[in-house]
Amino acid sequence: MISDKLKNIILKELNLEDFDFTEEMTANQVPGWDSLNHMNIIMSVENEFNFKFKALEILKIRNIGDLQKVIDVKLSEN
Repeated sequence: MISDKLKNIILKELNLEDFDFTEEMTANQVPGWDSLNHMNIIMSVENEFNFKFKALEILKIRNIGDLQKVIDVKLSEN
């Protein structure tokens, strides 16, 4: 399940009022989610959750569900 916190970060970074995200959704299925905004989202997630992604973690993210899983794992490590 996509957390409200992650959803709000994505909406803010993409300047969207609302969007119905699913775990299987990829960046190209979300309006405005390009490579530059991808990095903006990653940096906003790092700032909001107070951790840093490893490069390999970022490369393994294929969809929004993967991003949520990485966040969940990193939060459980702290």
